Amino acid sequence: MSQSHSTADAWHRPMVARLASEEHRTATALELFFDLCFVTAVAQASGAFEHELAGGHIGHGILGFATVFFAIWWAWMNFTWFASAYDTDDVPYRLLTLVQITGALILAAGVSQAVEHEDFTVITWGYVVMRLAMVTQWLRAAHSDPERRRSCVRYAVGILIVQIGWIARLAVPDDWGLPLFGVLVVAELAVPVWAESIANTTWHPHHIAERYGLFTLIVLGETITAATVAVRTALDDEAAIGDIATLVVGGVLTVFALWWLYFAQNAPRRLTGLRSALLWGYGHYLVFASAAAVGAGLALNVAHTTGHGHLSDRAASAAFTVPVAVFVTLVWLLHHRASEIRSRTDLVHPVAVLAVLASTFSPAPVLATGSITAALVAATLVVSARGRSSVSRPTRA
Repeated sequence: MSQSHSTADAWHRPMVARLASEEHRTATALELFFDLCFVTAVAQASGAFEHELAGGHIGHGILGFATVFFAIWWAWMNFTWFASAYDTDDVPYRLLTLVQITGALILAAGVSQAVEHEDFTVITWGYVVMRLAMVTQWLRAAHSDPERRRSCVRYAVGILIVQIGWIARLAVPDDWGLPLFGVLVVAELAVPVWAESIANTTWHPHHIAERYGLFTLIVLGETITAATVAVRTALDDEAAIGDIATLVVGGVLTVFALWWLYFAQNAPRRLTGLRSALLWGYGHYLVFASAAAVGAGLALNVAHTTGHGHLSDRAASAAFTVPVAVFVTLVWLLHHRASEIRSRTDLVHPVAVLAVLASTFSPAPVLATGSITAALVAATLVVSARGRSSVSRPTRA
């Protein structure tokens, strides 16, 4: 029998591992609240990224966005996988999750300073608050789950040690900041591999797929919001209304297509073991980051059309087409087996990616990208229909 979560006001429950075979496992109201608060940090990162690109600081902006988004993604991802295994929904669990949300808000407050001025003080403390709350959660799990106690303790110890490293990084000279960041990222990524090598936690494939899908929805929604704000500001320039309309159509088509492509996949089938789950989960760093960057790129192109910013036409176009190409590529790779990638019927994805990149040099890159991604959706529907038809066609005696 699966663990019951019907008594919302329970003070304390043993943090027993939930069954991976549990039926009707869905995201909770607390998880949805967690995601909505995290999107604040995503919005800040996207806005700061756009500001850096508009100022012509391309390399600086990309590096700052990549480092900040790692903190956002990794803290969200760790909570998501832990909750899939040990969501007790009791008072201590809720309070610790609210502490993590507070850390996310602190992190969001420091995003602009980190991306634009390389000041990681606020964002580091926000991140550490979230991660230390996870240490407490893992220690609770270790106390209540003897079968996986050593694995839970490894999680707690590993996370704690790496947090000490993040705090120490604030005191090192600037020249050491980036190399040490790389070392700490590797350490963060290694903790789950090290901990799960003793005993696998009981994450739920359908629950994990739903949680990732929900966060993808939120990030794509933030893309629409960022573009709407940019368009509203740009409408003051009546001379550019025609060009802005083209950007809006192309941007909306693109976001709709990205949503379709992502949710056309059967994600739970890829989560069959630890190796595939780690690959799938870690690969979503680029899925989420590219989705957020699409919004920044669209807003940047709106600003560029009205004469704001210091980028060339090609650079502004690439700010939109490149993240779209990355998103399509990652969704394709993460949701397909090697045998399917080698199939002729699946050549439509790499061809579409190349076409999107080529549209960078077209007169209307955003509209061209929207048209290409919409055509990709249509092509995948045709391929899928043909596949079902060939399977259901009766064979001759």
